[in-house]
Amino acid sequence: MARRFRGYLPVAIDVESGGFHATTDALLEIAAVLIDMDSEGMLKRGATHNFHVQPFEGGRLDPAALAITGIDPFHPLRPALPERDALQRVFREIRHAVRAYGCRRAILVGHNAAFDLGFLNAAVARAQVKRNPFHPFSCFDTATLAGAALGQTVLAKAVTVAGLEWDAGSAHNARYDAQRSADIFCLVCNRLRDSHRCAEERARELGWLNVAAEPCAEEPPPEAEVPPL
Repeated sequence: MARRFRGYLPVAIDVESGGFHATTDALLEIAAVLIDMDSEGMLKRGATHNFHVQPFEGGRLDPAALAITGIDPFHPLRPALPERDALQRVFREIRHAVRAYGCRRAILVGHNAAFDLGFLNAAVARAQVKRNPFHPFSCFDTATLAGAALGQTVLAKAVTVAGLEWDAGSAHNARYDAQRSADIFCLVCNRLRDSHRCAEERARELGWLNVAAEPCAEEPPPEAEVPPL
């Protein structure tokens, strides 16, 4: 994993919020989905860690945003945690995974990732959380990846055209959206595996790597059957 992403561990993040403005609107849900790698170097979705979050004092709650997510921030049965507690619990699991894979830091994977990273960074600053495992500004955007690989930038359409299941009733839930974003990330990266092997071999030739890369696959003949998307 450290070789595949230059020392970074990709982690899919999705947040649900009280609006579109990270510094003023409340963070209401956060989900983190770890990305695992099997013995063949194929990526797959790992464990999910998700929490309901209490709106911070003075946090804006846009009725239009709440109508989309269906979240009632003050429902008596909603098991919400303060921002600081929720972030620390998520970060603890991510730091364990970073160490397990021998990586330096985590890097956020998200659908329209700038939105999620903005809310994450704003909450970290607001709650004064230390030891944030994520790179502060770099990320992998699955909307971009899906647009390039699948011709679709909407998460629901990208998941569907990729041949995966999509449940519209579960959408706009941090856990579900983060899991589907992780699935898209793994699918696209796995299809680029041969491209990565060739690039790694070239990097080795340039003296950028001290380890041997796996040989890149030969191009299939024109008549070879191409697996469907």
